[in-house]
Amino acid sequence: SASPFAQPRNLVGGHVISGLIGVLCYQVYGQHLWVAEALAVSLAIVAMLLTRTLHPPGGATALIAVIGGEKIRALGLLYPLMPAGLGAMILLLIGLLANNLAAHREYPLYWW
Repeated sequence: SASPFAQPRNLVGGHVISGLIGVLCYQVYGQHLWVAEALAVSLAIVAMLLTRTLHPPGGATALIAVIGGEKIRALGLLYPLMPAGLGAMILLLIGLLANNLAAHREYPLYWW
């Protein structure tokens, strides 16, 4: 994909950073879910912009850390690595295979 939002740095970095922010927002503001939800998504977007890892689905990764239920919240600081980071790595692998098997496509445009 030619989209800068789909490049490896954005894909993996966006999900991991957003997952971390989502977990931290829940840990600090979990007693007020509406605050934790809003802060998780907005701070994740700001962090992705600051680190040049903007990946729009990362906002959902942050939100899932807050509203994902007890199994997700029980992962704590492991959540950004697994399932968020591992899932992003699997998506990256699929993207590499699907795009590079086609003769007219090249992915990624850049790694970092």
